[in-house]
Amino acid sequence: MGEEMGKSDCAGELAGKVALVTGASRGIGRGIAGKLASLGATVLINYNGSPQKARELAEEIAAAGGCAECVGCDVSDFTACADMVEQIIGKYGRVDILVNNAGVTRDNLLMRMSEEDYDRVLDINLKGAFNTMRHLSRYFLKQRSGKIVNISSVSGVLGNAGQANYSASKAGLIGLTKSVARELASRGVCVNAVAPGFIDTEMTQALSEKAREAGVATVPMGRMGTVEDIAETVAFLAGDRSNYITGQVICVDGGMAI
Repeated sequence: MGEEMGKSDCAGELAGKVALVTGASRGIGRGIAGKLASLGATVLINYNGSPQKARELAEEIAAAGGCAECVGCDVSDFTACADMVEQIIGKYGRVDILVNNAGVTRDNLLMRMSEEDYDRVLDINLKGAFNTMRHLSRYFLKQRSGKIVNISSVSGVLGNAGQANYSASKAGLIGLTKSVARELASRGVCVNAVAPGFIDTEMTQALSEKAREAGVATVPMGRMGTVEDIAETVAFLAGDRSNYITGQVICVDGGMAI
């Protein structure tokens, strides 16, 4: 656990809420963490390989008047996740919002994909979400409240050539979301998934211009989405306006999955 940064009297729609966002040091996770903090939540910025970027985000949130803390943990490690949850509960007493965003890609055609690349993607993208939900579920049940938002992908809805591992992990996350939603619903805990489409991030910016144009060509709206598009949807699912929504998959994709 890192040092908490920012004021303890954050105001906003999510004031008083404690939110854990995994893989929050960059990309979509970074945008989600910043958005939740802007709405008053105390945000726990989980990171694994980017401590400096996590620290920079925490400082940005604090400078904007928000509350944040960096929490290092490899979410694919079951025991490490248990330790992280215990430390968070020990300090804050609760977690109100869990956003499972941590994810990696190891793209390749099926016949060229290594077992190591397949396993690593499933371990982080799917097992990582299981690990955090597994260890936090008892606290959500005890609280009789909570919001879990899992970041899936349109690739998990449609499939994508060259992404058998990634698509499998994101499709699996949808099934996991629906199953956990059924288990926790009677205690007032909502579990939903957001499936981003072709989003303008560091990952997509690294693509060639030709690849970016090909990606945009698959989007009925004719443009890439933004990190803010995803963050706004997550914020809605994390707040009280979505209290009667659970087990759903919201595609934020400009129409790709129509």
